[in-house]
Amino acid sequence: MSRMALITGASAGIGRELARCFAADGWDVVLVARREDKLRELAAELETTYQVGTRVEVCDLSNPSAPRQLIDRLQADGIALDVLVNNAGFGHSGAFVENDPDRLAAMLQLNMVALTLLTRLVLPGMVERRRGRILNVASTAAFQPGPHFAAYCATKAYVLSFSEAIAAELSGTGVTVTCLCPGATTTEFAREADMENSAVFKKGLVPMGKAEEVAREGYQACMRGRRVIITGLGNKAGALAAKVFPRRIVTAVAGKMMAH
Repeated sequence: MSRMALITGASAGIGRELARCFAADGWDVVLVARREDKLRELAAELETTYQVGTRVEVCDLSNPSAPRQLIDRLQADGIALDVLVNNAGFGHSGAFVENDPDRLAAMLQLNMVALTLLTRLVLPGMVERRRGRILNVASTAAFQPGPHFAAYCATKAYVLSFSEAIAAELSGTGVTVTCLCPGATTTEFAREADMENSAVFKKGLVPMGKAEEVAREGYQACMRGRRVIITGLGNKAGALAAKVFPRRIVTAVAGKMMAH
């Protein structure tokens, strides 16, 4: 019996590498993103290299109606998901008072609302079948407030809190929830978020993770049913420090790292 995993944000970065991880392990995949050319290129690669089934779903999940439409299409075709990977997301940096309201709304919709609704829509079937895995991609930004990146960090704090809570609710159902928290990673993220000149992403100031390594750790943690996985020793230390030091100090340090 084939196993099916849906990966959002699969056209590049961590999402693309996660799709490769699943395919390498024999999973059929539903690839979701906005860029059809990138998705079809990846689908062809996975089919050729790993002989797995693929389905391309061109979808802008920042559209409020998109999550339900996506799941409705899959259900209409009799596709039951064994794994949901909520990877799609983007950042919006700068002073919050100057953030573009429309881009801000799209980010909140994608990073939090779409992730939550997709999870809600696929969970009943997983619970009924008594098997399934959810992998939500957050960030080490989830562990502290981030001046100059305020709303983005808040969305990732939501993802972490939400993931841990429903993981506890689902204990004993056969369904697990894993939250992947990478630090700065070599992807398109920094450019899209206008963060390339921040201390976080300037070369040499903080260790940059590789997307393929982050994806591999996230995939392995998901398969093992771990609740939270922080990639990289430095990132683990930073997350611990955020719990130990006074909140005001943590916020001030984060602000210096996020500022351009």
